Amino acid sequence: MIEAKNLRKEFIRPVKKDEAKTSSLFGGKKTKESFFAVNNISFKAQKGEILGILGPNGAGKTTLLRMLGGLMTPSEGEVIITDSDGNPVTDPTSKKKCLGYLSNNTALYARLSPRETFYLFGELYGMSREECKVRSDEVFELLNMQDFCDQRIEKLSTGQRQRASISRCLIHNPQIYIFDEPTLGLDILASETIINFMKEEKKKGKTVLYSTHYMEEAQYLCDHILMIYEGRQIAYGTPEFIMQLTDTNNLRDAFKTLIRDITDYSEKEGEA
Repeated sequence: MIEAKNLRKEFIRPVKKDEAKTSSLFGGKKTKESFFAVNNISFKAQKGEILGILGPNGAGKTTLLRMLGGLMTPSEGEVIITDSDGNPVTDPTSKKKCLGYLSNNTALYARLSPRETFYLFGELYGMSREECKVRSDEVFELLNMQDFCDQRIEKLSTGQRQRASISRCLIHNPQIYIFDEPTLGLDILASETIINFMKEEKKKGKTVLYSTHYMEEAQYLCDHILMIYEGRQIAYGTPEFIMQLTDTNNLRDAFKTLIRDITDYSEKEGEA
């Protein structure tokens, strides 16, 4: 199980030129400002559950996943992980062993094959050569990689590279998967392989968190949905609950309804 409690992440960014000019008229030129890329997000994902994280570009999805994966420290809040027996995991190294993290810009060694990459990372996890062989055979069959697992990565298609990236996350058989847009830019067949993989891992009791732009995919696949917009949580629940809440029959329309309601409320506040 993985739980986020009131997560916030603050960054500093340059002020836009027109805003800097405006501030200079009122006693000083402001060149930088702070903002929250993730602002007070909470949820809980259980064993055997797929949680979809939905939002437009710039909503804070990647920042949220990096905090969940231990790659970024929250400014406020905490991430709680429990093992397969329900015991809290507090040691940072042990936490990482519970996680399989796939970023949306994972780089692989182009001149290595998926099998060589697998063995390389297996050794980093302290696995023997024989253990790597047994596990790689299992993973390559799971992801349908047998036909290209010994080809150089630079020769592979986009979908094959993505499966090679995912295979790297499965070496240590983690209990929790965190995937940042795993099907982005893939064709139907490649996407289906990854979707089927996530469904199979769910059946094994694994927890899967993944961000996506594909609302229809999330509606079909996910047990729960977390929608975020401008760093804030705007909806959390089952797809059916969110559609009922917004009086819509699909997540795409539900998201647009929620955004429209937020925009209308902000405009009314500005007029008040």
